[in-house]
Amino acid sequence: MVEIGKDDLPSEAARRDYSIVVRDVRKSYRVGPVDVEALRGVDLKVPAGSIVALTGKSGSGKSTLLHILGTLDQPTSGQVLLHGTEVSTMTDLVASQFRNSSVGFVFQMNNLLGEFSASENVMLPGLIAGAPHAAVQDRARKLLSAVGLGARLNHRPGELSGGEQQRVAIARALIMAPPILLADEPTGNLDQKTSHEIQELLMHICRENHVTMILVTHDLDLARRLPSQVIMEDGRVIQGDFTH
Repeated sequence: MVEIGKDDLPSEAARRDYSIVVRDVRKSYRVGPVDVEALRGVDLKVPAGSIVALTGKSGSGKSTLLHILGTLDQPTSGQVLLHGTEVSTMTDLVASQFRNSSVGFVFQMNNLLGEFSASENVMLPGLIAGAPHAAVQDRARKLLSAVGLGARLNHRPGELSGGEQQRVAIARALIMAPPILLADEPTGNLDQKTSHEIQELLMHICRENHVTMILVTHDLDLARRLPSQVIMEDGRVIQGDFTH
């Protein structure tokens, strides 16, 4: 159940049951002489293992919130805890290290490196973290097999279809076994059949591994298929679907 409200933060013990706790998060940008409020007091608690669609019109604050949850940006004020760890005040270096180990990202643009093979692209976060090469290589092989690309390990992105490239991106996002997966329009560039396959794959992986996923989408049909939905408008959360 995704909970929305301005109640006090849960106790230290209870925090561990929530993957994500957001309390009164605000984000403002300076554009010339004007302050633009992208987030206007977001409150959210997401239990571990939840799969949530984050929806709303363009400019509602969805991507801003996702970037803050992923430690790619910091809020102007408010608190963000990921599995009990306060991330909203981390330095860039600490946030980078935390992000590499604890948060996986899948974007609309898969951001694969064209000169690297599928396996090498998947291995990158593990190698950056300093994990043993052989162990990272083995995990990359297993992940690519799990997403249906066991026979495409050595193919470069240009030799893969759009759906296959996004499968590589999903495997890369999971290489460090993060407890949280953030997806920003991950099927926006795909045809309907491939889009549905990727959606089902994401949900299957998250359920099998008890990964919490927040998926930003404009696709209302997709949002309805996910167990929970949160709707944003004008920088605020205005509605939550509490069913699972």
